[in-house]
Amino acid sequence: MAKNPSRRTFIKKSTLAGAAAIFAPTIIPSTAFGANDRINAAVLGVNGRGKSHISSLMVQKNVQVTTLCDPDMRLLQARQKSFKEKYNSDVALEQDIRKVLDNKDIDVISIAMPNHWHSLATIWACQAGKDVYVEKPGSHNIAEGRKMIEAAHKYKRIVQHGVQLRSSPAVQEAIQLMRDGYIGKVYMARGLVFRMRGDIGDKGLSPVPKELDYDLWTGPAPMRPFTENLVHYNWHWHWDYGNGDVGNQGIHETDLCQWGLDVGLPSKITSMGGKFLWKDCKETPEVLTSIYHYPEEEKIIQFEVRPWYTNNEDGVGVGNIFYGDKGYIVVDGYDKYQSFLGKDRTPGKSGSDGGAAGSEMDRGLGGTDGHFENFIEAVRKRDSSILNGPVETAHLSSALAHLGNISYQLDRTLHFDPKTEKFVNDPEADKMLTRNYRKGFEVPDVV
Repeated sequence: MAKNPSRRTFIKKSTLAGAAAIFAPTIIPSTAFGANDRINAAVLGVNGRGKSHISSLMVQKNVQVTTLCDPDMRLLQARQKSFKEKYNSDVALEQDIRKVLDNKDIDVISIAMPNHWHSLATIWACQAGKDVYVEKPGSHNIAEGRKMIEAAHKYKRIVQHGVQLRSSPAVQEAIQLMRDGYIGKVYMARGLVFRMRGDIGDKGLSPVPKELDYDLWTGPAPMRPFTENLVHYNWHWHWDYGNGDVGNQGIHETDLCQWGLDVGLPSKITSMGGKFLWKDCKETPEVLTSIYHYPEEEKIIQFEVRPWYTNNEDGVGVGNIFYGDKGYIVVDGYDKYQSFLGKDRTPGKSGSDGGAAGSEMDRGLGGTDGHFENFIEAVRKRDSSILNGPVETAHLSSALAHLGNISYQLDRTLHFDPKTEKFVNDPEADKMLTRNYRKGFEVPDVV
């Protein structure tokens, strides 16, 4: 089986197409971190996925997490304590990303900050000579994703997008089966995101916690009055910072839809949904149905986001289904697939990486550990061509989610030119390709 099937085709298509810290951090001298051939890493954002970044980096050979960065000193101090307990090792703390990027002893950074920071942090890191692992979605809007690609190429940096299912041997095998015609002509992909997203209420406005540098947390986004509705997780459901679940969990599935169909960006998009269940402070829809049409390639993507209690589809609640004229393939989560052939749906080939139940997101061959291993290998070899989740995926899979969200927000069907990455005769929609940035946190026009 060929590793990472049709990667070159994918990249070819994509080419067409602060304030000072409130608390003084613990400073650890660079001499404490050992030999020159060791890769020193900093983790930016340590609340949610950042915890997985720390553990996945620390299991890599001759890699040391030397710095943790987060605007919230409460989180930093908690992570420093658990780091010392787990690894019997010291780690430096820093609230300001800019000071981390100025540190010449740091070789790579991993970004698990809120979505609105992903692109700018990646671009700044590339400019500072760092290699980057960035969580999904790579961008908060479509224009940012293209700038990430430009920065990675201009500064010759290794940039890996956190779509770890691309490092799964089982998922790679499923993709190769489709390339080989196992289910015939593959004409449709269906992405499924059925997650438990409940009522988050509305906590109203409150004073900024003294340990939080809210100016740095806000970064490129508009400065809003502080509310616990945002910090630390529920920013996902507010447009200024997150992209809803199609741009959260959904990026794994938008990416796989594009990979499996071997397509880039669509030319026709329609999306509808809404908040039907709870009168909470979420702005993004709880239920969203998006359709992405590729008329010239005779292919289509259907994407479903829905919360709470729901049926699964062929046993899958988070995953992908690919339809061909000889059968279909179901990808369940991050590391397993099944195929069904003919009108009787006869079970065909299947595969699994064999990870423990509930842990496949992080552990195993195709989990976060394996995806970081692929990243570190590319860093050591200075070879971006071996990346399983190259920077192009950070742009394209995120852009698919953004296109669906724009159609939803404008409440109409959109026509898009994948070559120019602009809408067709639609200035109103074009305004939503980017955003207004706060001074000092602009994503540059020229990287």
